[in-house]
Amino acid sequence: MHHHGYLWTGPKSRFDQDALRRPPHPEPPPPGSRPELIQRHREVSAAFPTSNLPPLETAYWLIKPRSLIRGTWDEARDAAEWLGERVAEYVPRSVRRAHWGTGHIASAVERRLAAGGDVTLGVYLERPGYLSLALVGCSPHRGRPELPCPLTT
Repeated sequence: MHHHGYLWTGPKSRFDQDALRRPPHPEPPPPGSRPELIQRHREVSAAFPTSNLPPLETAYWLIKPRSLIRGTWDEARDAAEWLGERVAEYVPRSVRRAHWGTGHIASAVERRLAAGGDVTLGVYLERPGYLSLALVGCSPHRGRPELPCPLTT
């Protein structure tokens, strides 16, 4: 197994657009449905796989464009280190000191990844900014083995 890293920053109001962060229902609306419902399904079906917005379910990063991958690591320690470096890069020192302090987060991230789990971290930056980081296990994904590795598709 390896891990892919993803990073998104932007306005929190954009991050809160849940409809664009949720995969479309696999079945389109039935014939005779309201035109706006059919149109919405089409829009979400086209936008979700290509949007850079973080998906509500972390595993769905794997169907996003491979250009969104910020790094790939075979070792959980290396992936956890990348996440820590991004926190240091983006999050103000006072917030890091108050919430990340002694490195317990990094070791918890490493343990979670080594056990086959994903890690997602969201942090408010200066208003209206928001940072979303994700580390996703791949080949296969533990909870969604049907999702292919973006580096092989």
